[in-house]
This record gives sequence, C-alpha cells and structure tokens, in this order.
Amino acid sequence: MSFLRIERRTTLALAVIVLLVAFLWALLSLTNALLLAFALVLVGALVAAPELAVYLLVFAVPFGSLLPLNVGGANVTAADGLLLLAWALYLMRGVARRKIELRPPPLALPFLAFIFAAALSLTVARSLADSVPELTKWIELFAAYWLVAQFFDETRVERLLAVMFCAGLAQALLGAYQYYFRLGPEGFLLFGGANLRAFGTFEQPNPFAGYLGLILPLALGTGLGILVTFLRGKRGTAPERPTNALSSQGITSRHLWLFVLASGSLFVMLAALLFSYSRGAWIGVAGALGVTAVMVLVRSKRAVTLALGMGLVGVIVIGLGEINLVPNIISERFATVGDYLSFEDVRGVRANDENFALVERRAHWQAALGMFEDSPWLGVGFGNYAAAYPAYALPRWDDPLGHAHNYYLNVLAEAGAIGFIIYVVLWLAVFWNVGRAALATGGWQQGVVAGGLGVLVALSIHNFFDNLFVHAMYLQVGMTLGLVAVLSANTSDTPDRGIAGADVLEGSFE
Repeated sequence: MSFLRIERRTTLALAVIVLLVAFLWALLSLTNALLLAFALVLVGALVAAPELAVYLLVFAVPFGSLLPLNVGGANVTAADGLLLLAWALYLMRGVARRKIELRPPPLALPFLAFIFAAALSLTVARSLADSVPELTKWIELFAAYWLVAQFFDETRVERLLAVMFCAGLAQALLGAYQYYFRLGPEGFLLFGGANLRAFGTFEQPNPFAGYLGLILPLALGTGLGILVTFLRGKRGTAPERPTNALSSQGITSRHLWLFVLASGSLFVMLAALLFSYSRGAWIGVAGALGVTAVMVLVRSKRAVTLALGMGLVGVIVIGLGEINLVPNIISERFATVGDYLSFEDVRGVRANDENFALVERRAHWQAALGMFEDSPWLGVGFGNYAAAYPAYALPRWDDPLGHAHNYYLNVLAEAGAIGFIIYVVLWLAVFWNVGRAALATGGWQQGVVAGGLGVLVALSIHNFFDNLFVHAMYLQVGMTLGLVAVLSANTSDTPDRGIAGADVLEGSFE
C-alpha cells in the first residue's frame, strides 16, 4: 500500500508540473518558453545526476569569468555557484535517501590548519572586504577537493578527466586563434606585430598558460598510463584471466577513447602554451611533464633511461641555444630566467623595455618583504597585499597589481611567519600524499595519479613567478586532488606495480 501511495504522489507531482509548464508556455514568448524548457531539463538532469554540476564546473573555471556577478561588492562567477550547487544536490540526494555519510578526505587536517591560520591573520587586516574573498578561495579549493573525493568513483573520474581535456582543448584553440589572427591588446604583439601572445579568456598570457599547466600533466599521464598498460597486456605480462588482453588490464574501448582525447588535447595545449610566451609556465610545465613521465615508468629501468634521456635533451637544447640553433625569440625568453630567482634592491634602477618585467617583479617582492618585516607573525592580513601596498611601494611603482608576483612571498606578507610555515607544511603534505599514491597505484590509473603530481610541480614552480590562485584555477587544483584521492583509494590488487612489463630495480622506491 505504501508503494502505491508513493506512485500516486509521483504521478500527481508530474501532472502538476506538466500543467504548470503548459500554462507558462502559453503566457511566455517563444524565446522565453524555450529558455524555460531548457532550464527545466537542466534542473531535472542535475537532480538526477548531480555530477553534471561538477562537469559544468570544469568548464566554468576558464569560461565562468565571462559572466561575472556582483554580489555585495564581490565578483562571483559561475564556478562559485556551481560548486555550491553541486554540494547542495549531493546533500539533497543524501537527505532523500536518508543517508548522509561525510568522510573527510586524507588532506583535511593540513588544509583546515592553513585556512585557520589565514583566518587568524584577518584580526590585523586593514580591509576585510579584500580578506574574505581570498579566504573563500581556499575554502572553495578544499570544498572542491572534498566533493570529488567524497562522491565520485572511478567511472565518474574517467568522465571528469575527459571533460577537463575538452575544457583545456577549447582554451588552447581559442589561444591559437588569438595568436595567429592577432586578436587582443597591442601590448601582447610579437615579432613586430606578426603574431600575438595567447591569453584565452584569462585577460593575461601568464594565467592562461598557468591554466594549461594544470591540465597538461594529467593529459600526458592519462595517455601514457593507458598506452603502457595496454602494451603490458599485449605482451602477456598480466595475470591470466578469462578475458581479453584489454579487460585483463582494466582497459576497455572507453579508455581507448580517453587515450585519443588525452593525446590530441595534449599536443594542442602544448602549442597554445608555446604561443603564450610565458616563461614561468614553460619552466613549470617542462618540469611537470618530466616528473609525470618518470613516475609513470617508476621502478623500471625505463625510468632511469628516460631520466638520462631527458637530461641529455636538456644539455642538447642548451648547447643548441649557445650556437644559435634555437630560435632567438625562445632563447631570449630564457636568457634572464636566473635573474627572476634572485633578489636585488631596485630602488633607483631605471626601467626600460628590456628589464621592465624584471624590475617590476623585484619592486613588488621588496614591498612584500617590507610587509613581512613590519608584521612578521600575522602579516598584513590575508588578501590585503594590495590594501597595504601604498605604504610599502617603491618610487615609480604605484600599481599594486593585486599580488606580489610570487605566491610564496605573497603568503609571507599577508599571513606572516605562522601562515607561511603552515602553508609550507600543507604543500609538503600534499606532495607526500600524491607522491605515495603515484607509487602505490597500479594500471592506467597510475598515469593519472602521476599526472596529478605533475600538476603540483607545475603549480609550485609557476607560483615562484606569479599567483595562479586566481580565475577559479584553485577549483581546478581541488578537483585534481579529489580525483587522485579516488584513484588511490581504489588501488589495484595486482602485486606487480611496474608498467609495461618492465624489470624492477632492486630497492628502488621501497
């Protein structure tokens, strides 16, 4: 009888909805009626499959800034709303099923410790209006991490990766279009106006390149992981099972399509990264791809061979640069990289076209160090670098730019020694957690987790030159940590963790 009552209520609810839609359809114009129908279909799809909100969130990271909303003086993007919506949908589903089980992810404690330290610095902040949005970024990063780690499984992670590659591909194609057709500000022109630095939807080339650097290692790791796992099955190194070579290694036709998407987007994103002419991103992604490739082949002789090969390629590239066989536009971009890693008092230094970027960065670094010297324990307040900058600005460098062009100095200035130390501890914990997962995970999933480690490498290196916790990219980082948590929790039971049937080195990484 209770089942019949539920069926009657469902039928009655559907009838009421149909009548309401028909009534509104009759009153609204065709355009508004179609928009209403689309909205209802979207809402229905989201309620039925809350993970769709996460897939939309992936696209909202690069494209959400195109539709900003001003809420109480703060800019809110579609990414912020979709993250909140995704959590609401999953919790509503739990309530409907009368089962809500929230499991804190592995890195919950260090994340909460840093969020607390950042919040503590608000007690000395000059502008809470600047502090709250910056603190909210880290809360959202943790929420995105927890969301994927809590509610996703391996199948949804595969879909999430595919959506990430599609979003990165879309940004890369837009950047390539800007590069070739010179669609953008005159200040981004290259080669005497023949081309233009790609910047996508990020307004600047550096964050655009930084965003690509958060996806490229995942694309390489996923593609390489699927390829070598497939080759391992073809060579007959997998345990005998009553299935074909593909399924014996967990590789299906779905994974082959994921391989095609990862590989295709990888090359397009690499080209777009080159078109950005962002030195920080180039260095970060180079290190990230190297780490990813080595970690996929870890515990094997191929790992050593690959590492030596990468070193040899590096020597060759440097040598070619010395004899001018590398294009000048590239060698010149790297010629002064060492200067960006050193500190020098730039008061009184006259800026020109050649040294402007370097002098500007050093001026902001000096301002950040000045803030730390005056407020060594709690800093000037999280998110308050720009608010405090006028008191520390060097002559002729009045524009605060929003950050110190070095995220580590930015944290030191805003959160003081307490916040900086906890930030370092957090990042060490993140690297330790993901690195261990990359060594423990087997099959094609090992490539994805190795790609996640590569993402951390790219982010950490690029943050020496810039601040990548902007434009909702922190949500991309959070989702990446979440998918790593899912795959590492589903570690394969296969005892051989090597890839492609490689010989295991005695004592390596044990």
